[in-house]
Amino acid sequence: MITDRNPHKYHLIIILLLTALALASLAACQAAPATTTPAAPTASATESTPASASEPSATAAVTSQETLTYVTSLYPMYVTALNLTSGITGVEVVNMTGTITGCLHDYQLSPGDLTTIETADVFIYNGADLESYLDQVTDNYPDLPLIDASAGIELMDENPHVWVSVSLMMRQVEAIAQGMAQQDPANSAAYLANAKTYLDKLAALRDELHAAIDPLPNRDIVTFHEAFPYFAQEFDLNIAAVVEREPDSQPSAAELAQTIDLIRELEIQAIFVEPQYVADTAETIARETGVPVFTLDPASSGPLEDPDAYLEIMRQNGEVLVQALR
Repeated sequence: MITDRNPHKYHLIIILLLTALALASLAACQAAPATTTPAAPTASATESTPASASEPSATAAVTSQETLTYVTSLYPMYVTALNLTSGITGVEVVNMTGTITGCLHDYQLSPGDLTTIETADVFIYNGADLESYLDQVTDNYPDLPLIDASAGIELMDENPHVWVSVSLMMRQVEAIAQGMAQQDPANSAAYLANAKTYLDKLAALRDELHAAIDPLPNRDIVTFHEAFPYFAQEFDLNIAAVVEREPDSQPSAAELAQTIDLIRELEIQAIFVEPQYVADTAETIARETGVPVFTLDPASSGPLEDPDAYLEIMRQNGEVLVQALR
C-alpha cells in the first residue's frame, strides 16, 4: 500500500482549483453584456419637466385672458359703449340696470347692482344728476374710475335726458370715447376710430330725422314724462303740455281738465306716451278729446348686444312723428 507522505499537497491542489474556477467565473460575468431592463421613470419625474417648460406660456395665457370691464349705468350709455369697444379684444360691457320701467331719477341700487359694480374696472354714467345713487357708488368704491357722459353739456332746467337729442348723444359719445382712451391707453386709437364710425352713423341719423320731421305742418305735441325737451329743441317741436311730470305720479282732476282744455284749444294732433310707462291717463285724455295716442321711445331701455339699437329706436320715433303730425 502506497502512502502519500505529504497530505497537505492535496489540500493545496484543491484550493488552487477552486480559485481558478472562481476567477474564470468572474471573468465570464464581466465579459457578458448587460441584460437588465432599465427602470421606467416615475410619474413625478415624467410630469416635472413638461410642467416647468409650460410655465411661461401658462402665464401668458392668463395675461391674455384678463378682461377690462366697463359697467354702464343705463341703456344709452351701454349701447354707446358697445359701439366704442367693437372689435377690441379683452374688453367687455355690462349694463347695470338692465330692462327697467319708469325713470331712473329715483333708482335705488340693489345688492345685485353692487355686485355688478364690484366687477367693474370703469363705471360709465349719464351724469346731469340722473344717477341719484352715485354717492353710494363712490363711497363703496372710492378707487373706481368714473366717466361722466354729460360733462360740459348745458342742461335745460336741470333735465338729465340729454341722450334723447341726437346731437347731444354725439357729445356723450365723444366724452365716453375720450374717457375710455384715457383709462385704456393701449387701445386708445381703436376707441377713437370706433367713435368716428359711430358719430358718422349718428350724423346720418340726425340728417334723416330732420328731412322727415322738418316739413311736418303740426309742431305742437303733448308728452308724458319730461324725456323729450332736448329732442323737441333739436327738431323744432313745441311741447305744449307734459302729463305726469314725475314717475308714478298721477295728475289731479284739475290738472287733467286743464290738459284736456289745452289740447282742444291748440288743436293738438297727437298725444305721445313712452313704452316704459303705463298709458292709463293718456287713454283717458284720448277718450275725452278724440286725439290718438302714439308711442315715442326715449331709448332708456332696449335689446342687449345690439349696437344699432339707439339708431333703430330713434328712426322709429321719426316714423311715428311723421304719422302723427302730417
